[in-house]
Amino acid sequence: MKGSAARWSPDGKRLMYLAEGEPKGSQIFVRWVDAGGPATQVTRVVEAPRNARWSPDGKSIAFSMFVADQEKWTISMPGEPKGAKWTPAPRVVGAIHYRQDQVGFLEDGFTHLFVVPADGGTPRALTTGRWSVGAGELRGGSSIDWTPDGKSIVFDGNRSPDADMQYETSNLYVVDVTTLSIRDLVSKPGAWGRPAVSPDGRTVAFTGHAPTGRSHTVSDLFVIPLAAGSADMRKITGDFDRDPINLRWAPDGTGLYFDADDHGTRNVQFASIVGGVKPVTTGRQMLTFDSVSKDLIAAGTSADVDHPQDVVRVNLKAPRQIVKLTDVNGDVLQGKQLAKIEEVNYTSSGNAKVQGWIVKPPSFDASKKYPLILEIHGGPFGNYNVGFNYMFQNFAANGFVVLYVNPRGSTGYGSDFINGIDHNYPGPDYDDLMAGVDAVAGKGYIDTSRMYVSGCSGGGVLSSWVIGHTDRFAAAAVRCPVIDWMSMAGETDIPLFTYSFFKKPFWEDPSDWLAHSSLMSVGKVTTPTLLMTGVLDRRTPMPQTEEYYAALKMKGVPVKLLQFNEEYHGTGSKPSNYIRTQLYMMSWFNKYTRAAGGRVTSTSQP
Repeated sequence: MKGSAARWSPDGKRLMYLAEGEPKGSQIFVRWVDAGGPATQVTRVVEAPRNARWSPDGKSIAFSMFVADQEKWTISMPGEPKGAKWTPAPRVVGAIHYRQDQVGFLEDGFTHLFVVPADGGTPRALTTGRWSVGAGELRGGSSIDWTPDGKSIVFDGNRSPDADMQYETSNLYVVDVTTLSIRDLVSKPGAWGRPAVSPDGRTVAFTGHAPTGRSHTVSDLFVIPLAAGSADMRKITGDFDRDPINLRWAPDGTGLYFDADDHGTRNVQFASIVGGVKPVTTGRQMLTFDSVSKDLIAAGTSADVDHPQDVVRVNLKAPRQIVKLTDVNGDVLQGKQLAKIEEVNYTSSGNAKVQGWIVKPPSFDASKKYPLILEIHGGPFGNYNVGFNYMFQNFAANGFVVLYVNPRGSTGYGSDFINGIDHNYPGPDYDDLMAGVDAVAGKGYIDTSRMYVSGCSGGGVLSSWVIGHTDRFAAAAVRCPVIDWMSMAGETDIPLFTYSFFKKPFWEDPSDWLAHSSLMSVGKVTTPTLLMTGVLDRRTPMPQTEEYYAALKMKGVPVKLLQFNEEYHGTGSKPSNYIRTQLYMMSWFNKYTRAAGGRVTSTSQP
């Protein structure tokens, strides 16, 4: 069975999932688990259903879906001359979000809620109008949850007529499935989302935060009586300074289980309805779960530095008993000698405490010297973690030591650490990266004439920034970067996020925008640079990489540009391109050595 986003029916006898269907694209299917024969195609819609959820009685399925509402602009064109054919009319754009990575150009319109019989039929609209359900800048559907009686659905969205221009703004609403009446549940300023209704139907849990003016704010976990309003919402996570993920009510309604990232790990936490958070699982792992049964058996996935992701079962009453149910990559790794991973902690500027990891080649010998790759994560509000990383293992298998760290701006270390780069990106994160290189180089086994830097997206921002501020690296591989914030704001599919990095728009004060653009430090770059980009990238679009390529070329820096076909943001969504990315990087790095005095030497051109 090929599909995604699978969900069990309430009685456990059917499985709902998304798969390719008629008339086109993704559709909802339902399969009886104990019966043979084909699955039932439930929807036959022209836009992809998202966020599908069973009704409590299993008779209906709710989902969100885009509804086109294209502005009509009529002009009186003359008739086509005989034998001629007019070119297609231009695309009319009226919204700031008119393109999206992995999608392409977007039609104008709005996302709404629908419900369809579970055995198939015509979907019925629960919401309508010139507004959208769903939270966030990108078009991704809505977080929804049914009340246990099946009479209402709680969802996040923004009913403001100018929602397209509002950053980090969403509310919670309740729609009556029969009357279609909608009422506000949480309507105070802020970003409120991910509603989860309690087993008794009296309480709604959700995450969010009030406006802070920062480019990233850690969310808290709140509860509110379903029959109440914003004034009655209550925070239950206390001083727990991590983003709650995957909310799941305890079957008895005493609190909620959720995942949270912390210092490069992910484990299950429990927040009591009366307040306070306690860990349920611990350990150096990336554990996330999707469901909790009435007898507190959770199902999810787990990975660590030595083991790729597998499906696991966790007894939340005895959480040390994590049972692995699959061994998906066992045959791939059988007989392979993996690199060893060592955690490193060090102090950077401003007394910042930074965590990272060192990947050492198999059969590592500390008396020898090894080339180093500093790999930088994207986001910037993301993190590296203790999950399995094939690319790092591949680099190590080819003789490189890999350093990956979580500089300021990384998630999982609290609000103060994340906002160490607030309105200052790139900034002290550069210090953290260089301090990490110093810490590893000080161990004595790094060949400092063969140190390399690389990163994608936010890592491309920082790797381009690094080579404009130091010449210590023999070569760089800059992937999918932002190098000019002003042009980025007009090219990307996340313009509001981009503007949030700066206190003022560039037409009021361009100085900060320019000061944080790698393009402005290109005059200092001497490091041979390999540039990589996806030709379909809408997130950090290809022109960003092309601008940098042209500047480096004019500057006389050794540079090559690789434009990856069939790739949106990143260069490795296709298996062949994932392999190519690593091979091109190692080929480029192996070509360059930094000699004494800073001069770079190279082998023949690739």
